[in-house]
Amino acid sequence: MSKTCLIVDDSSTIRRVMANMFRKLDFTVAEATTGAEAVERCRVEVPDLVMLDWNMPEMDGITCLRTLREMVFAKPPVIVMCTSESDIFKIQQTLAAGADEYIMKPFDQDVLLDKLVDLKLAIAV
Repeated sequence: MSKTCLIVDDSSTIRRVMANMFRKLDFTVAEATTGAEAVERCRVEVPDLVMLDWNMPEMDGITCLRTLREMVFAKPPVIVMCTSESDIFKIQQTLAAGADEYIMKPFDQDVLLDKLVDLKLAIAV
């Protein structure tokens, strides 16, 4: 059974590129364009992994992250914050808010696989 990933980003290009990477790793992929949409999707079906952009309209990534961590799930999703923010304070803020990991944009398939192996969501090939 493949793992599921919800990609949350307001950029259709970023979502498409990330979705292709995840499909190559045998993930089933869903997409959301805002943090609010991601929260609603997680209320219906909880993915194994949420890849969450920081900067989005309507509900930013950090607010979405905090909202998801306040929700009660039988098995909470692993949440990885994806950001171009290199400010160490922002990285610490995401981890303190409950992110399991963060990944700097842009990243490639190898960096993604390394993160997923660290999170025990993939096996190194």
